[in-house]
Amino acid sequence: MSNVIEQFSRFAHQYNTHNEIQVKVANTLVASVPDIKYKCILDIGCGSGEILKNLKDRNILFKEFIALDSSQAMLDIHPMNKSITKVHADFNNESFLKDLPMQEYDILLSSSALQWSNNLDFTLKKLSKLSKTLYTAIFTSGTFKTLHKTAGVKSPIYPSETVQNSMLKYYSDVTFTVHHYTLEFDSTREMFKYIKKSGVSGGEKKLSYKETKYLMETYPLDYLEFEVLFVEAKN
Repeated sequence: MSNVIEQFSRFAHQYNTHNEIQVKVANTLVASVPDIKYKCILDIGCGSGEILKNLKDRNILFKEFIALDSSQAMLDIHPMNKSITKVHADFNNESFLKDLPMQEYDILLSSSALQWSNNLDFTLKKLSKLSKTLYTAIFTSGTFKTLHKTAGVKSPIYPSETVQNSMLKYYSDVTFTVHHYTLEFDSTREMFKYIKKSGVSGGEKKLSYKETKYLMETYPLDYLEFEVLFVEAKN
């Protein structure tokens, strides 16, 4: 099991109490999705079901909804009914397409997931074959910018420019929008607890006790920064 999958699986039962930013991101993403009736939607990295919740809140209709996630623990807490099929698969694996119930979808949706692609070109090439339309929100390296700078570490996720360049290789009509968010905390201890349990760290290499203590003492802000690239991509 990869560090990212392990991180999400470990705290899946607490995820809905630590995913404030992810909730906002999913809401913003689905707000841009065309309000038409879909035959089949594929949600990549479905998590606990924020995409599905927002589609229902907007009364966007569909016949079938495929919820894909690499964490079985997250799939276990995703809503289920007769129109929903859950798929336990990792988009980083060559074989993940074989795990899907079909090979063509009206639209692909993905919120707060594709930043954990080991090879973004590989992932996007595979996804572009499943549908002509992709709406996604991807956390980029401006997330935790000051935290990483203070700790002297490199962000584990892609810069916005890298994501944009990869998207343009596989989609002919692409719109990019960058959103910035902040989340305030009463103490650095609460901040680090959030990082650990929200999954946004993705299981990146942990600092030593001494390094963590220094970071908690020297971090200059009372909030965390998030940078999210919203993408509407079509062929």
